[in-house]
Amino acid sequence: MNSKGWDVIVLGLGAMGSSAAAHLAARGQRVLGLEQFTPVHDRGSSHGETRLIRQAYFEDPAYVPLLLRSYELWEDLELEHPGTLTITGGLMIGAAESIVVSGSIRSAEEWSLPFEVLDTSELRRRFLVLAPSEGTIALYERRAGFVRAEQTVRAHIERAAVRGAELHFREKVQSWRASGSGVEVRTADDAYAADRLVIAPGAWASQLLPEFASNLTVERQLLFWFQPTGGIELYRPPQFPVFVWEDETGMQIYGFPAYGRDEDGVKIAFFRNGVPTDPEHLDRQIHPDEIARITSYVAQRMPTLPGRFLRGAACMYTTTPDEHFVLTIHPQHPEVVIAAGFSGHGFKFVPVMGEIICDLVLDGATRHPISLFDANRLPTNSINGGVLGHPHFDRRLPRGPRT
Repeated sequence: MNSKGWDVIVLGLGAMGSSAAAHLAARGQRVLGLEQFTPVHDRGSSHGETRLIRQAYFEDPAYVPLLLRSYELWEDLELEHPGTLTITGGLMIGAAESIVVSGSIRSAEEWSLPFEVLDTSELRRRFLVLAPSEGTIALYERRAGFVRAEQTVRAHIERAAVRGAELHFREKVQSWRASGSGVEVRTADDAYAADRLVIAPGAWASQLLPEFASNLTVERQLLFWFQPTGGIELYRPPQFPVFVWEDETGMQIYGFPAYGRDEDGVKIAFFRNGVPTDPEHLDRQIHPDEIARITSYVAQRMPTLPGRFLRGAACMYTTTPDEHFVLTIHPQHPEVVIAAGFSGHGFKFVPVMGEIICDLVLDGATRHPISLFDANRLPTNSINGGVLGHPHFDRRLPRGPRT
């Protein structure tokens, strides 16, 4: 048994775990971080170059206060690691009644966020590569943009290490145990003891948290990069911002402007259109029929974009039935904080989630509104006779439209 006497052990050093380790170390905690892969790896959900960030949040207005704080923390990270955050403007596109448009307007109005509503002709005039059908409108948000995924994880790992955290990579956790007075974590290499434990396992949540397995689905998701026909300049901001586009069936795609070298192309993907997978056996190959499907779909809306396929990547989404996060103190083990189910829309919250996890570890509560992530809402589980949760949660936050 390693008896170094850690204050906190963090399991998983992807997006959320690295942020938590950095915040905990900054608040004077003796932190041990454990990660089964190399630093900033591409085996889970925290790779693929870019993640969209926005404030007019169609998923639920309850997220907006967290986004406002997250933006402050992103701007702080950008000062230390330039290029982490890029503001490009953003379009939420669809019919007036679509979730993407109506939900974004709802959040913007509820929180007095600045936005514009563009009709079909104005959308075509301002963004020349778009070919929206009649009746398609968009909410334009000036403060939307993207963050760099790998750079974010690397920055938080560096912050944690500089502040004294000890981070172990290529060390897979086999088990953990809470005793009431502390925790013990066993890996293939050693066993470690600490006062507190953070479990941020990404797609491996079901292995480390089997009591949550029935509420966490892991899906294979695909990212694509294309070289547009006729040059890439019209796909750079401000002519081409980040976007989410919902069609009449509810299908959504999202994309990013070109940045950096011309040959890097333009990234685009379907949103929440994956298939269940096992994280240990993820199919990482991009198949011809998958390329053909997104090429055909995108060509109807941005005719010059799918000029030439450049590359693709597979990652994993880990989500709950209602697609909200799980951020909770373990109902049976108050020394354990669980952070899971963030995929699909969690990356934009990475800095503030690290702050909240730190609060829960040190104080058992947080000033941030996190009732939406109360595990008690989950329909089935195997703890406490079917009820998860912790008494510090406030359940007054509204429920909004779902993707």
